[in-house]
Amino acid sequence: MTDLAPTLQAFFTDHLSGYRQASPHTTAAYRDTMKLLLTFAAGRCGIQPSSLQVSDLDAPLIGAFLQHLQDERGNSARTRNARLAAIHALFRFAALRHPEHAATIQRVLAIPPKRFDRRLITYLDDAEVTALLAAPDTDTWTGRRDHALLTLAVQTGLRASELTSLKHADLHLGVGAHVTCTGKGRKQRITPLTATTVSVMSAWTAHRNPAPTDPLFPSRYGTPMSCDALQQRLATHAATAARSAPTLLEKRISPHVLRHTAAMRLLAAGVDSTVIALWLGHEKVATTQIYIHADLAIKQHAMDRTAPLNTEPGRYHPDDDVLAFLSSL
Repeated sequence: MTDLAPTLQAFFTDHLSGYRQASPHTTAAYRDTMKLLLTFAAGRCGIQPSSLQVSDLDAPLIGAFLQHLQDERGNSARTRNARLAAIHALFRFAALRHPEHAATIQRVLAIPPKRFDRRLITYLDDAEVTALLAAPDTDTWTGRRDHALLTLAVQTGLRASELTSLKHADLHLGVGAHVTCTGKGRKQRITPLTATTVSVMSAWTAHRNPAPTDPLFPSRYGTPMSCDALQQRLATHAATAARSAPTLLEKRISPHVLRHTAAMRLLAAGVDSTVIALWLGHEKVATTQIYIHADLAIKQHAMDRTAPLNTEPGRYHPDDDVLAFLSSL
């Protein structure tokens, strides 16, 4: 009898759902990884997925699967590493149930994540934000919803999953206006709202009479928006905004770019990085350092403070062409 199928079932029902109480997003990500892995392994071994053994998923097969993700499915190194993390979680669980496969499991757990280049983040400047928020047609129900959603996203920096899961009870527009959300790692946090955001959200909720548990940003059918729907609406409005802000055409706009934009605005306002980490719900303050790397103004300020003696602070500006020619004579 196969030993993989019951182990896999116990991993999801007992370990993830019961012991770890994993979020639906984590469970879905692990599920998709296992479906891809079992389909690949069944093809390589020439048997049905339900007939696979733990010993069939050895280190060479896992390595070939990871290479398949990159070469044939076009996955990035980040996605590859996320898939490997799910596989490692399964094999750490299997090690407790199948000590007879300890050698195979240990070799799989020894597969390291792939290193990758860390690029500077993409974010929107003030002109691009203004153009994006003006893009939705507020004469329509969908436009008013999208305008409120984008305004809240740019100001609060909520993740896409946090935005789409908001309910009316999470929005507080009275004294000390704020929005409450349960973010990554089941961490609850409260984000204050500016007067502008309060005005927009008040207009969005003024003519509605929803129940506290109703979605704050529903679809046309009254159900919560999906993350894919949010991405599609954002892409539509970004294309419209590009007519007045052509620089948007040079950027790949996603909900996470709006999160980066909120962080960069806080940084530009002089907010400490530890506060920004709390604002965004980062597990570690070090995660927030990516915004400091992307802010050229901070580096310029540091360069000005370390200017050599007897020189004026500031960046180098080349001489006028005519003066440069005369100086070269």
